[in-house]
Amino acid sequence: MELRGKNILLVEDDQKIRQLIKIYLEKSGFEVIEAEDGEEGQRKFETYDPCFVIMDLMMPKQTGEELCRRIRSEWKSDVPIMMLTAKVDEQERINGLQLGADDYVTKPFSPQELVLRVETILRRTANRCSKISYRGLTVKPFRGEAKCNGALLPLTKHEFRLLHFLMQHPGQILSREQILEELYPNSEKLVIERTIDVHVSKLREKLAETECTTECIETIRGMGYRFVIY
Repeated sequence: MELRGKNILLVEDDQKIRQLIKIYLEKSGFEVIEAEDGEEGQRKFETYDPCFVIMDLMMPKQTGEELCRRIRSEWKSDVPIMMLTAKVDEQERINGLQLGADDYVTKPFSPQELVLRVETILRRTANRCSKISYRGLTVKPFRGEAKCNGALLPLTKHEFRLLHFLMQHPGQILSREQILEELYPNSEKLVIERTIDVHVSKLREKLAETECTTECIETIRGMGYRFVIY
């Protein structure tokens, strides 16, 4: 299982700068996903769904401004973004912030300060950055969004809450009564336990349609369901 807030996408064409930042981020407990140009950064953003993006402004193939614009406008993502630039022009910084960047760092910079800035932004954006993921299956509770290998799962409200509830308790058997209380608070008398079986069946169907594992939701006969980590 992985809690969002640990994986950072670092898009920087200067290998020495990229490696320096990576070393300091990893010392602070972050997993760093590297990309050396804007196009690779775009691919890895779509694949890994990072909790934070650090990107150089001037890059080959696709600039940081273009990548930032796509993240905010096309993918509608509110992931925190930090821009790196050798430029000191005030208007350039304003343009980056207007595109949706959360912070702007001018080169040369202190790697220790950069890490502190990242941690500060993540604390401030903790709610919108949270996620639970396992083997390509990701749930973002504050966005009401679930994805499988980057593809959005078309879940109903109750299917989403069911998946989230199961993933919050990995390895734990949850009875139908417990799930009913989570999905239908204060409505126990109006909903039968069989409803949970229907929700689980529909959820498994939608996971299968997106080629996501369905084996992670295990039926425990006579007891309920659990989310299994292999």
